[in-house]
Amino acid sequence: MSVLKILIAAGGTGGHIYPALAMADAFRKKRPDIQIEFVGTAHGFENKIIPAQGYRLHHLPIGRLNSNVALSERVRTVLTLPLAFLKSWWLLKRARPDFVLGVGGHASGPLLLIAALFGYRNAIWEPNAMPGLTNRWLARFVDDCWVVFDAAKDLIKSKNVHRAGMPVREEIEQLVVSPPRNGGFHILVFGGSQGARGVNNAVCEMIRTDGAWQTDISYVHQTGKADYARMCESYGPELLASGRVTVKEYLNDMGAQYAQADLVICRSGTGTLSELAACGKAAILLPLASASDDHQRKNAEALVAKGAADMLLQPELNAETLKLAIQSLRENPRRLESMRAAVRSFHQPHGAEHLVGEFLQRIESHASR
Repeated sequence: MSVLKILIAAGGTGGHIYPALAMADAFRKKRPDIQIEFVGTAHGFENKIIPAQGYRLHHLPIGRLNSNVALSERVRTVLTLPLAFLKSWWLLKRARPDFVLGVGGHASGPLLLIAALFGYRNAIWEPNAMPGLTNRWLARFVDDCWVVFDAAKDLIKSKNVHRAGMPVREEIEQLVVSPPRNGGFHILVFGGSQGARGVNNAVCEMIRTDGAWQTDISYVHQTGKADYARMCESYGPELLASGRVTVKEYLNDMGAQYAQADLVICRSGTGTLSELAACGKAAILLPLASASDDHQRKNAEALVAKGAADMLLQPELNAETLKLAIQSLRENPRRLESMRAAVRSFHQPHGAEHLVGEFLQRIESHASR
């Protein structure tokens, strides 16, 4: 059996990168001799994560085209597209992959389009209820489109749209969560892989200004790099020394953090939602208002409609509304447990293994023609 070569375009945020890594690891489990390389950009979060996992990362000179970014950036992106297409062609010619997979991020567009035009077996994977701009454009060119949410199927213009579970990191997939403990209530706060200033400010103000109702609550607050020093200063040495709040720039032990949490306060990217579902964690979701196509709000609404989470929109988010949302759940253990059961229904076990099995089947079918 010949060695398989795979190119995966992934980048921008953890919501794209971690599922891509879960799929890459699943490929390696099924075919230990497989060769996998990633394609991203020089300025994305993928540069911190992907090489650390032992995968080679190539860069394409491409930026954002979404309507929520500055016109100057969109103009620069259009001007660099020819170079991005040329670099994509060069990568494909050098690697000669058996399969090209796009999981979101700016690099997916040029790489997958060139792969489709030159006849490489390919697919895109769309994790959001509202498909991203790149995947909406690519859908008519690629071989297969895979979606997580049923709502996305109607918005993808392709004859080959399939639904699959969300790939989840193995450390999360294998997590065995203990029942909620008596005595003490543990809240995990994070605003995505790079933090979120609006979330950080509201959480910090709530904890600092009104402590009486929080005597049995402890927090782990992931701030992101940009806000870490400022948040430590805002909390102050006395509060940090009390053990009520643990501030982290970045969380490298998400499995352990989920295991300890009775409630999670977070954004609603699909990577985060899939991990909440895998762990069965109740959450207050704070959708990023500036997310492209408002996809985080649509993701959150899909869970709220099933009683699987609560949601606070950005204009509503402040110390008082967050306090009331926490108190409402803290004082209603039955509703908390109901939310945990409901969010588990969104999880399809072994999502990465299932997807990779489908990919391999199509690769082998294509090779036998």
